[in-house]
Amino acid sequence: MIVINNIDQLRRQIQDWRSRNNTIAFVPTMGNLHEGHLSLVDIARKKATRVVVSIYVNPLQFSPEEDFESYPRTLSVDLDKLEQSGVDIVFTPDSSIIYPDGEQESTFVDVPALSQIIEGEFRPTFFRGVATVVLKLFNLVQPDIAVFGEKDFQQLLIIKRLVKDLNLPIHIIGGETRREADGLAMSSRNNYLTVAERDESKVLAKTLREYQIQIEQGVAVEQAEKSCIETLENYGFLVDYVTLRETSSLEVVSDDWIVSNKSTEKNELIILAAAKIGKTRLIDNLKFTLK
Repeated sequence: MIVINNIDQLRRQIQDWRSRNNTIAFVPTMGNLHEGHLSLVDIARKKATRVVVSIYVNPLQFSPEEDFESYPRTLSVDLDKLEQSGVDIVFTPDSSIIYPDGEQESTFVDVPALSQIIEGEFRPTFFRGVATVVLKLFNLVQPDIAVFGEKDFQQLLIIKRLVKDLNLPIHIIGGETRREADGLAMSSRNNYLTVAERDESKVLAKTLREYQIQIEQGVAVEQAEKSCIETLENYGFLVDYVTLRETSSLEVVSDDWIVSNKSTEKNELIILAAAKIGKTRLIDNLKFTLK
């Protein structure tokens, strides 16, 4: 495994692989790797000849009141995990490489509509930061395939839209959310939870499952959503949103929508949620097919 932190070396290695007709899969991360990240690496390993992983904590994804400075950075441990996973290159740029004139002066990428709803309502510049850094990394790595986790489902759709709109020759693959034994979706931010908060956090996934069951039983969407929010609040969560959407466009799903689409091919739904427990904001989702 090669660790690279400069553009010239990265491009030389990519060019060498291309000359040998190697295919390249790419997994962008912000480090502090867990089994969820490594499962994406496993997908990449099966899909291409070579695997590149980036580790870069992107300042454009953080608003001033968020946790950029305290975001966990565990490079040495991450490198050991990636080497054991068979990664070929780990790209570890700093901000002087990604934003040579400063991130506020950088050209940015904005994916309209999808970036402005749900998570975008609570973090207005977040997806602009994601889209900008991902496009920069795509231009540097030039992968054939890129793998992203489905836990960040809205982000995954935005990256797919970015690739489609800008005619990038990259196939985007979503990796299934990995969970702890009690159902909590794996996330680097889980490290912020106290022991008591960690115990309560398992309620989030359980409550989304209860929401799904209610929808399948014919409970009104508004009632099922209200019940889900009330349950989370009773366990100490501060809820930003719980919302039922269609998976391809994140169209709002209402009772009338369900009646109109239940017997069509447009019946894969997703419950998206974001809620804070203590100082830690958790996101999760649950996909299901309405029969």
